[in-house]
Amino acid sequence: MSPRSYRTAIVGTGGIATAHARAMHQSEDRARLLAVVDVDGDRARAFADTWSVPRSFASLSELLLEEEVDLVHVCTPPQQHAPMIRACLKAGTSVLVEKPPALSLAEVDELLEAERRSSGRVGTVFQHRFGPAAIRLRRMAAAGELGRPLLATCATQWYRDDAYFEVAWRGSWESEGGGPTMGHGIHQFDLLLSVLGEWQEVSAVAVRSARQTQTEDISMALVTFDNDAVASVVNSVVSPRETSALRFDYQHATVELEHLYGYSDADWTVTAAPGHDDVATRWAAESSDVSSGHDQQLAAVLDALDAGTALPVSLDDARTTMEFIAALYASAFTGQRVRRGDIGPHSPFYHRMDGSGAPWAGAIA
Repeated sequence: MSPRSYRTAIVGTGGIATAHARAMHQSEDRARLLAVVDVDGDRARAFADTWSVPRSFASLSELLLEEEVDLVHVCTPPQQHAPMIRACLKAGTSVLVEKPPALSLAEVDELLEAERRSSGRVGTVFQHRFGPAAIRLRRMAAAGELGRPLLATCATQWYRDDAYFEVAWRGSWESEGGGPTMGHGIHQFDLLLSVLGEWQEVSAVAVRSARQTQTEDISMALVTFDNDAVASVVNSVVSPRETSALRFDYQHATVELEHLYGYSDADWTVTAAPGHDDVATRWAAESSDVSSGHDQQLAAVLDALDAGTALPVSLDDARTTMEFIAALYASAFTGQRVRRGDIGPHSPFYHRMDGSGAPWAGAIA
């Protein structure tokens, strides 16, 4: 029996939409891009022409009214994610949404409730989980081949100049939900969390050091995990030498990744502990020339649609990462350690990532 071909649409035709269109183009007809949506009609039509898409619309409501689609790719600015997900779920349509899926834990929980009432399902784009090396690392770690996890470091040190933040929706709690913690480093520490499992406690700092934004431009955190591993996390948009780096120190090996916006096997290094050379041998035996990216996550999403299961990364999965972000901000802004489960409806950080306000709120920029 041949795989089903899913009717898809893209909402928002900015830069990241190209990665989604390309992934569908590579899907071997498992996903057919039938429509695009953008408030800028000219941009929507130009995108549709580039990718040979039959129809373009000015709003999601028009799309849902006039087209029967199985999967909507939401590629808009973050503040629009939750309302668009709700609209799709109300129509019984599944969604693949760019990170973050919402601006707060409260919104995530509202979406989880909406998903429970819908035949549609939601997946969040965290494409770095789906590179072959990350999948291999999780499998080898789960099988005990690397020994116990002991220590990890996670750094997203990027550079965004003042001109980058001149775009109206950037650098605002109301539109982005946060700074590099929410919009940049989220990919790396989501991968970290997917490898190390349940986080336990966060102690953090966040500062606005150089960019004239509402949000932080640097954050740092120390994290403990249920398996007794400890990790440091750095997120920055003020670092001229840009890098995305992860390091995992296990009993039997150190596994390292350094890249920028996407990785291949060539970006990973495995250093075996004395007496455990077989770890590096097993790692190298499964080498792949496939890079991380939207192609791999879309393939996993289509597999899940075929099987009738939750989409990867599900809202439940994404909530773990979003709770970590809320805890990081809460720790940074209150000076207290925050444990998993502490951020509930009683907390201002449940409703907004800046809680009752960043320490620099109201200061002259």
